[in-house]
Formats: sequence, C-alpha cells, structure tokens
Amino acid sequence: MLDSKSCNADSRRSAFWADVRYGMPKRRKDEDRAGTSGPNRMARDGHCVKSKLPGWLKIRVRVGGRDYEALQNLMQGAQLHTVCESARCPNAHDCFARGTATFLIMGDRCTRNCRFCAVPSAAPVPPDPREPERVARMAARLGLRHVVITSVTRDDLPDGGARWFAAVIRAVRRRRPEATIEVLTPDFKGDRTALRKVLAAHPNVFNHNLETVRRLQPTIRPQADYDRSLSVLKMAVEMGRGRIRVKSGLMVGLGETDAEIRGALDDLRAAGCEWLTVGQYLAPTAAHAPVKRYVTPRTFNRYAQWARERGFTAVASGPLVRSSFHAAEMMADG
Repeated sequence: MLDSKSCNADSRRSAFWADVRYGMPKRRKDEDRAGTSGPNRMARDGHCVKSKLPGWLKIRVRVGGRDYEALQNLMQGAQLHTVCESARCPNAHDCFARGTATFLIMGDRCTRNCRFCAVPSAAPVPPDPREPERVARMAARLGLRHVVITSVTRDDLPDGGARWFAAVIRAVRRRRPEATIEVLTPDFKGDRTALRKVLAAHPNVFNHNLETVRRLQPTIRPQADYDRSLSVLKMAVEMGRGRIRVKSGLMVGLGETDAEIRGALDDLRAAGCEWLTVGQYLAPTAAHAPVKRYVTPRTFNRYAQWARERGFTAVASGPLVRSSFHAAEMMADG
C-alpha cells in the first residue's frame, strides 16, 4: 500500500486540501532543480526521461494483501471491470486495500487510441444489459459512500454510451441511496442530447478530463478535441444548474509549459469548471507518449495555488493524484 506517512487519508485529509500535499513525502533538497539534473531532467531532445523515478513517485505496495485480493476476486466474480487495473493506476493497491474502486463500464476495450492511456484500443463488444444492476449490487455489498463510474470511449454506440451511464446511476441510487455518485465520462463527440441523458440521472459530480494543454492535444488525444472537451464541461455546468459539481483533470510531464498550464486553467474556469485534479503523467509502456519531466511536489503546490487564485473550489494536485483517487474526500470537503 502507499506509505502511511505520506498517504494516510484519515490523518492528513485537512492537510491535503489546505496544502495540497496529499500523497507527497517531505520535500527533498534537490527537488527544486526540476528540469536541470537528476531524476527531474527534462528531455530536451523530445525523448523519454531515462533516469529512475524520483523518490516522491515511489510507492510501497503490499503485494498479495488480503484486502486487495478479496476485492479483486469480487470484481472478477461479478464480471466487473475497474479503471484501477485496466488503466494500470499506480494507486490500485491503495484503493483496493481501502475497499474503494472506480467502476469501468461498457467493457474494457476502447474505440479510441489516446497516446497516454493503458486501456487497450480494440473492437468493443455490445454493452451487457445486466451490468448496471451488477455495479449497483457491488456498490451496496462494499458499502461504498461515494461511487465513481467511468467508461471506455464507445464511439460505436449512437449516444456514445450515455444511456448506460444513466442506467448505472439509477441502479446505484436504488441499491445504495445514501451514496454520492461521480461520473467520469468521455466527450460523447460533443453531443448535447447524449450529455443530457447522463445529467438527467442526477450524478452528484460530473467529471470530464481536459487531460493536457491545447498544443499537445492533437498528439496526445488525436481523436478528441480541446475545445470540444471545454464545450462538454460548459454544457454540464449549464444543465446542472448548480446542483451538479463539475470537475476536470490535467496530466503534467508531457512537455507543457507553465504558461500553457495557466492557459488551460483559465479555459477550464471560463467553462465553469469548479473542481480540479492535476497529476504526474507516467507512460504505461514504451509505445506510449514519453515522459518529458518529473514534476516536483513543490511545483504541484504552485499549480494548486494558481488554480485557487482562479476560483477553483476544490483542488487535488500532486504526483500520484488521479481523477478519482480519493474522490470521496474531495466530495466530503468540497
């Protein structure tokens, strides 16, 4: 599991949101030299950083822990997928050991081929009509207080899978009415009608990730579009009418500049986005987009400060932060 000194949700929750240092060890003396030497060396020639992971990105994993194996077996037995495993999230052991997971619906094969994502791109199978009820039963069985639902991108479906999101939300509401629900959706090709189907089911949080800065979108998300993602967020704000929190996320370490990050934050706030996650990009394989730099904890703190200055009401910014990592804490504190 993650080192308890740096990632204890119960003892560090208030410190996380006050200082945005959740999941981070104490600063090292050399961490301010990002982009100059050591593990933070920027790959100026466009190739992947060759050096070892810096200390703040190393996690202590309890391999074969009973909690991890139990939840893993439960999910497999119920024929359910989690983004934790499909996307090779570095926090999977921690979340599984804590009895939390992000449900990945509509299969584990994506119709797009983003250069940052570990989910395989392949011809998908038809969605299983029994899946919404299986997700709901699992959420109830685990006693989840905050349920996160995401999906692969399903451009093969007429509404991009919007009605499946709505079906899962409603099923969870029936089985686990006390739980809050967060959805992390694809862009549905910007289809307003599809988005309305999801929001009509009344999730508590709507999340759609911008992922990276405008300049890098064609390379990193070739089948997506920067302005389309902003449009989806803006529509969610308008349709939610203040009853649904709107959230987005950025990866850093892909070669973006500080000015570009500030520009993306400005664009997200202009769209009405309230909540933000910022985390370190880690290449799943050598075939994916290379890591250009390892961003220091101090720099992540600076990104959080920029976000708060722009009016974001909840910000999680740190090396190991992912879109749904400790989403329950953000919901409770936001």
